[in-house]
Amino acid sequence: MRVVALVPGGIGDQILFFPTLDDLKRHYPNAQIDVVVEPRSKAAYRVSKSVHEVLNFDFQDRNSLADWGNLIGNIRDREYDVVIAVKQIWLLGLLLWLTGIPIRIGYKGKGSVFLTHAVPFKPSQYAAAVYHDLLQPLEINSPVPELAVNVPKPDIEWAQKEQKRLGVNETGYILIHGGFGQLSQAKEQDKIYPVESWHQIIQGFQDKQPDLPVVVIKGTDDEQFVRSLLGSSPDIKVTSPDDIGKLTAMIAGANLMLSTDNAALQLSVAVQTYTIALFGPTDPAKLLPKNDKFLAIASPTGKTADVSPNAVLEKIWGG
Repeated sequence: MRVVALVPGGIGDQILFFPTLDDLKRHYPNAQIDVVVEPRSKAAYRVSKSVHEVLNFDFQDRNSLADWGNLIGNIRDREYDVVIAVKQIWLLGLLLWLTGIPIRIGYKGKGSVFLTHAVPFKPSQYAAAVYHDLLQPLEINSPVPELAVNVPKPDIEWAQKEQKRLGVNETGYILIHGGFGQLSQAKEQDKIYPVESWHQIIQGFQDKQPDLPVVVIKGTDDEQFVRSLLGSSPDIKVTSPDDIGKLTAMIAGANLMLSTDNAALQLSVAVQTYTIALFGPTDPAKLLPKNDKFLAIASPTGKTADVSPNAVLEKIWGG
């Protein structure tokens, strides 16, 4: 059986879709599973254990009919047996119908008239469960599995060397991911947590636990964020993993992860690292499973910046 899933969204969205892919592979071990994702999200599949091939298509772009036609042509050429559409797009439903794929699965709503199987869209539940509902037409009705990733061995070895370089391989460390580099879009500004607040958290933590190092993740666009943190907290250590596998391995080695609502948060969930997540406009129940290892602090105003540093410190010591 050949299956293709169309999964718009960022890296965090892809990680939340992993349980659906993994469960599909578990029930149909001989299936070849491909995904179509935006170019910005292709990197997520470095740590996937279930996907055969990753195809690119920029769902966010102003695509012409020719662009959609090229996508459909690529899909048709691969002669899939099943297509799973995560996005409710009327035109996409029509074009998938034109591919002639026998089993076309998606949510009820826009374009679902062109599907062979439409499942109810229940956005109020945990996002991984929303995706997992799409497997019901394939007679997969088991509970949604936990998030899981497959970190390549070279990335694990890199993280071990990096921990030695930082001098944290024996002490352990608390890891901070501010996520500045992924929050450039205007609509995501409410997810940003200010440097001054991070400094207060780091200072409060170091006052009480001076022997446990604080490591900050520096992404591609985090230069100013990290420089500002170093200016006020010169004792912190900085790591710059250059791919998602190395990042995941560093998260897996941490005693505790502090994160805003970004892709690294989902990686932390996947490797079962104790995590405290700061949320602004997003409902934590939709992005975190019910598990004592993953604690959410929701902003009272819908802006992450309004989360009190003291609330975070209280959660660290009391959570």
